[in-house]
Amino acid sequence: MSEETRSETYAELASVGPYGVRPGHALITMVEPHPGHEYAYNRWYEDDHYYAGAMAMPWMYAGRRWVATRELQDLRGPEKSAVARPVTAGCYLSTYWITEGRYDDHMKWTVGINKRLNRDARVHQERTHVFTAFQDHETTVYRDGAAGPRDFHALDHPYAGLILQVIDSEGPAERSELLERLRTRELPRRLTGSPAAMVTIFRPTPLPGDRMTYVKQVEGVDTRLTLLWFLERDPRECWTEHFADLETLGAGAGRVELVAPFIPTVPGTDRYVDELR
Repeated sequence: MSEETRSETYAELASVGPYGVRPGHALITMVEPHPGHEYAYNRWYEDDHYYAGAMAMPWMYAGRRWVATRELQDLRGPEKSAVARPVTAGCYLSTYWITEGRYDDHMKWTVGINKRLNRDARVHQERTHVFTAFQDHETTVYRDGAAGPRDFHALDHPYAGLILQVIDSEGPAERSELLERLRTRELPRRLTGSPAAMVTIFRPTPLPGDRMTYVKQVEGVDTRLTLLWFLERDPRECWTEHFADLETLGAGAGRVELVAPFIPTVPGTDRYVDELR
């Protein structure tokens, strides 16, 4: 394909299809660098993969990295988690928004570019994917109603912390009931007076069959909800008062399998790497 033909193809693709700002989809990936490789992993992700393996791709329009120091890892629960084994596994979290309606287009590109990155030895192998899934957006619950940043701002707004929460239900019908209960009752009540400005709720989608072999197939496609709590305060400062009982959220309608607090990384630096173990 000639350079001129490629350029024309880009123009054609841009002229059709959805191009709103709503985060219709997300990539949420929690990773554990292998012991002794923490600095190398962080430098690879900061200097190369965050851009070449994520932000440079079509329709992935916002991203942010988060880190759990040992102090934050020790706040996690439940002790026996279906997501993280042990529950402290996964000290780095990356979150990305994908334009609503562009999931299939983005997936074509991401599978292709990751095969190329692998082939070109630009993939750091000394890591384990603890929880990696593309997700479809279900709803966002705001503490302050129409005031304040929206969910499409969330990865650019300077939030001081984030909580990743995963809840499993018995089946698809029970998940729908749980979602409605969270949206209309439990989350509005918990957000009132809380340092959390919003909670976004997603449901996981299966990864394509030609995914990279080091990423396991997504679990809980029909039964799981993934919640992201965006905090205006460092979670270590307000955990006991506001979030220590999050394992009870949705009790009777679902089982909380992970509550994991994070703080934002400082791009371009190795800050917090020496606090992971």
